[in-house]
Amino acid sequence: MSTVLVIDDEKGILQILRQALTKFGHNVETAADGQEGIRKFDDGSFDIVITDIRMPGIDGNGVVNHIRKSEKQSIPVIAISGTPWLMDSSAFDMVLAKPFPLKKLVECIGSLVPVPPRAAVGA
Repeated sequence: MSTVLVIDDEKGILQILRQALTKFGHNVETAADGQEGIRKFDDGSFDIVITDIRMPGIDGNGVVNHIRKSEKQSIPVIAISGTPWLMDSSAFDMVLAKPFPLKKLVECIGSLVPVPPRAAVGA
């Protein structure tokens, strides 16, 4: 499936999202803050980024602003936040307020990341 970068300063959230998204067939890379997330984004190849908004240092708004100014600006970004009023939602492709059902996150990823067509049998 897709390769996902999850950025959140709460270790528990990172573990839960990694386990859940991996179970649904996604390759998951995690970052414990915005600075690490930006470094991994710049160095890696991701189909989608999921970022918390409120983090020390570079927050989720800073992460999405960096992505939108990069050569990979078309990568979808989902914001997850317990404080959605602290964000400029226009830069994000989707916003989920914490807590949210994991099924909803999986559905959001599916709607933002196109599934490549399967190769024809015998091709």
